[in-house]
Amino acid sequence: MAESLQQLILDTLDAHSTIQDTRSLVIPGQSDPAVSQDAQITILGALNSLLSRDMVKFETREIISHVLTPEGSQIAVEGSHEARVWSALPAKGEGAPVTPVQLKKQVGDETAKVGQGRAFKNGWIGKEGDGLVKLTSNIKDVTQIDLLEIQSSGTLKSGEKDLADLRKRKLIVQRKGQWFTVHKGPEFSTSTAKPETDLTVDMLTSGAWKTSTFKKYNFEAEGAPTEGGSLHPLLKVREEIRNIFLEMGFAEMPTASFVESGFWCFDALFVPQQHPARDLQDTFYISDPPHSLHPEPEYYKRVSTVHEHGGFGSTGYRAPWSHEETTKLLLRTHTTASSAHMLYKLAAKCRGEDVEADVRPAVGVSKESSKDDGFRPAKLFSIDRVFRNETTDATHLAEFHQVEGVVADRGLTLADLIGFMRVFFNKMGIERVRFKPAYNPYTEPSLEIFAFHPLLDRWVEVGNSGMFRPEMLEPMGFPKDVRVHGWGIGLERPAMIQYGISNIRTLLGHKTSIEYIEDSPAPML
Repeated sequence: MAESLQQLILDTLDAHSTIQDTRSLVIPGQSDPAVSQDAQITILGALNSLLSRDMVKFETREIISHVLTPEGSQIAVEGSHEARVWSALPAKGEGAPVTPVQLKKQVGDETAKVGQGRAFKNGWIGKEGDGLVKLTSNIKDVTQIDLLEIQSSGTLKSGEKDLADLRKRKLIVQRKGQWFTVHKGPEFSTSTAKPETDLTVDMLTSGAWKTSTFKKYNFEAEGAPTEGGSLHPLLKVREEIRNIFLEMGFAEMPTASFVESGFWCFDALFVPQQHPARDLQDTFYISDPPHSLHPEPEYYKRVSTVHEHGGFGSTGYRAPWSHEETTKLLLRTHTTASSAHMLYKLAAKCRGEDVEADVRPAVGVSKESSKDDGFRPAKLFSIDRVFRNETTDATHLAEFHQVEGVVADRGLTLADLIGFMRVFFNKMGIERVRFKPAYNPYTEPSLEIFAFHPLLDRWVEVGNSGMFRPEMLEPMGFPKDVRVHGWGIGLERPAMIQYGISNIRTLLGHKTSIEYIEDSPAPML
């Protein structure tokens, strides 16, 4: 139909030079002139196609019309509310007056409610006793007459005042329409053959290019923007944090193991087997396979002993030890399980074992660290995913990323940890940091870390830290004077602060905008 409509426009222009009003056209396949807006939209598509080839020029004419609402359409057929009320009443002195309750039963609640007031105002009805009667034998239902006129022509001859009254009564709605005046363009032709867009080998071989019409190239037009992948804001923050660690002399730990045993995730860290974190409310357990392989026997024995009976200066938990609990497989609740693996490897030479620790020594170690007992200081970090069975809200997810760091050296103090954390967060662009004493089974003393979120206008917990307990370090084989700082911060909450996000679910998940991901710069460039 598009080509036949274009041909109709061109033939009409060829015959009359100008089409004054496209509403006079009859679209091919239809019998009536194109007065509807749907028809004019179809015509606009044909005009734009011809305009792109400079075959026509046209001006747009706007027109305002009105259409009936469903209530207005009903009145156009059945009469106005006031007319229906008048029709339901007897003439004065010719019958028993109709009470308001009877009137509602005859014409309906809505018609009776609206129609009585307007019929009284028009002087059509009046009261007689407890009922209503007609005061006139004939009426002119102006509302119905006006709506019928609007239905046929889209407007009223009587003017805007009556239209405004009908709009106020929600019997009609205003619609903007358009039609077009069309003229011949510089490349006018009655042929609708589309110009060629490419010069082909066949055209050159046959010589058809000599008589072909080619589409004009617009050398000023911009090409379509290229689309490519973009790093998620969380990955940008991750890379910035990773660079901070590397700049401060840390080595990255391998953290590819999402599934850990209860031993490495809890027992090796001196977390009691009765701790609430092991309950199903906090931990996702694996059902197949349900249990892990046994850890190294001597280390396993030292860990179980310090839990159950104490040792290394500790009284332990004095609670029964469960072998089944320690071999359960689970989705790791923190990357500290990976830190425990690495610290165990780091302590290998202290135990007198010739094991490759795969740990880079720390830069700038103290003189005390140079004792010949096999210990070498280290600074390690990891950034990876952890899982906790939590209810999601504006600041919590069941799956998130943890930034983990450990520093192992002799003579470390809590002041060293606080000072390091202030420098670390300052490099991230977070200057307002607070610390609060806390309890962790595997660190003593322990500190919760809070950062101020300007958008939420409150302090938000971003991590936890402390000094690993002797009950955790000495069973691994570390000398008594070795201290280890440990801390973990969520990757998502610092990213929320950097990007001014108040709801974590807009940073991760199905509500995240693709445009937002593409447009978000790295926060600390």
